[in-house]
Amino acid sequence: QVQLVESGGDSVQAGGSLRLSCAPSRYNCMGWFRQAPGKEREGVATIYRGSSTTNYADSVKGRFTIALDNAKNTLTLQMHSLKPEDSAMYYCAQDPSLWGNCPLSPQRYAFWGQGTQVTVSS
Repeated sequence: QVQLVESGGDSVQAGGSLRLSCAPSRYNCMGWFRQAPGKEREGVATIYRGSSTTNYADSVKGRFTIALDNAKNTLTLQMHSLKPEDSAMYYCAQDPSLWGNCPLSPQRYAFWGQGTQVTVSS
């Protein structure tokens, strides 16, 4: 089991940028997920360690970038052009049993962090 710790959440204005981090990055499939009040948790972006294959939700393509920082043993999510609808609690998740094309389905991931809050104001 691994204890994941997210950081980097903040309150920003629409159009701004934030960079989230999650440590440690341990397993093959890792991802960022988010949950807004009253909504289900949804996948934002995932990455497979072996090939760096990434998946993104359509709503964030072209604005968010998921990456591994191997030197720091962290998973990052760079977010640009933030919109009010991006406001949510953002969670890092990892799973040792997944391979290849890492799914965006939160149910597939075993280990979760406590989350970091992102608030985007208009």
